[in-house]
Amino acid sequence: MAKFYPLFSSSSGNSSFIGSKTEGILIDAGVSCKKILAALACNDIQKSAVRGIFITHTHSDHISGLKVLSKKLKAPVYASQTTLSFLTHKEYLSSDIPVIPVDTRAVDCGGCEITAFPTMHDAPGSMGFHIHTADDKHCAVCTDLGVITPEVRNAVRGCDMLLLEANYDPSLLWGGLYPIELKRRITSPYGHLSNQDSAQFADFLIRNGTTRILLGHLSPHNNTPLLAAQTVVQNLHDFRQNFDYLLGIAPPESQGGAVIF
Repeated sequence: MAKFYPLFSSSSGNSSFIGSKTEGILIDAGVSCKKILAALACNDIQKSAVRGIFITHTHSDHISGLKVLSKKLKAPVYASQTTLSFLTHKEYLSSDIPVIPVDTRAVDCGGCEITAFPTMHDAPGSMGFHIHTADDKHCAVCTDLGVITPEVRNAVRGCDMLLLEANYDPSLLWGGLYPIELKRRITSPYGHLSNQDSAQFADFLIRNGTTRILLGHLSPHNNTPLLAAQTVVQNLHDFRQNFDYLLGIAPPESQGGAVIF
């Protein structure tokens, strides 16, 4: 049975494992290799279970541990051609590490079928991933979105489970200490989703069959888990939490635990 393990999820670093104890895939490597391996071990997952590393985009909170981790695991790295070119040019990948470009065609890895979809974010080649597991379940990693595009909606419609970005609360962001340029970037169509954005998309997801939503990529400065969850639940007034859907918050750093879907 495949499970979703949110190892790290915040503006400081992101990485998730999807699969079983014997095989699966890692999505993003935004913290150190040491931390990722420790998080896998905390969940009783051997490093040999990671059959591929999928990278959503080139921002540091998604790739900072990739160079050391890919050497350690000797696992192929999957990403858009644009992302792979950047990673190779910036020497995030050693020449002996297999690299596999992905687009909107499905690829098989770690007992899963993975399909990429383009996302609106200020990193060329940015994408999310839809995962079809061997036990016929569907989940997706859907973070770092400036807006929800039709491509994103179509890619994740009907997923059983979703890791969905809820990056910021607008009042905390605009009232905070970030420079105005950074605030404008975050709220732009190439930035991040607010709690309100996530709440609206959650309604769409549940109406189309999603039963488990994990809010992730929360900003430690411009959001709180309580605010994110409250905003989503209040918007889902047509549905009952724990009856029609389950809602969770991906931790900044895993202490062990998975989402079963």
